[in-house]
Amino acid sequence: MQTKLDDIYARLYARFGPQHWWPHSDGNFEIIVGAILTQNTAWTNVEKAMANLRRARLLTPDALNHVTEKKLASLIRPSGYFNLKAKRLKAFARFLFDKHHGKLAHLFKQDTVRLREELLAVYGIGPETADSIILYAAHQPIFVVDAYTRRIFARLVLARDDVTYDAMQRLFMDNLEHDESMFNEYHALIVALGKNICKKTEPKCGECPLVEVCETGKENGTRKNPSS
Repeated sequence: MQTKLDDIYARLYARFGPQHWWPHSDGNFEIIVGAILTQNTAWTNVEKAMANLRRARLLTPDALNHVTEKKLASLIRPSGYFNLKAKRLKAFARFLFDKHHGKLAHLFKQDTVRLREELLAVYGIGPETADSIILYAAHQPIFVVDAYTRRIFARLVLARDDVTYDAMQRLFMDNLEHDESMFNEYHALIVALGKNICKKTEPKCGECPLVEVCETGKENGTRKNPSS
């Protein structure tokens, strides 16, 4: 499995090159806000909301902690589900001040396991959002799984269509060196493939750098899947 994952990474990197993620970020706190806002929406919508927050000077822990939820919701409206996301952003800000004196450095000095436990306990933060914060803002090695990952690896016959988040994550964590920069690039490359080629409907298989891997998996007819 390690050989297959390494081969997939090499093919994706050769096709798309370095992705320079997190996209359009001016700091770790912006990454956290973006990770929460991007839930159930496209990044183009998040960029509009982030621009509003930037103009309002609200992209700091202190400013976010003091702004009213109503004002915050109005500013992040372009991201969709704006009332719910305003509650989630406020919940994160309260958590940061209640447990870590409003300091990301204090939060991020914890080991990955403890950091993940704390983030998952915050209202509105699930595994994908927590892991995005850990990888891209805290710069700790953890693999982020998203819908693109599940779709692509199911089509490669390396995971079931209904694979759980944790099982899909273990596929990478158990078979790759725990390197933050590589996990960063690997996830970003998967997103590039999923957005541009391996689409949910009408995938452009003729343009896919993984088409040989996909065909081999189908020919073998085997599913070396993570357990659910």
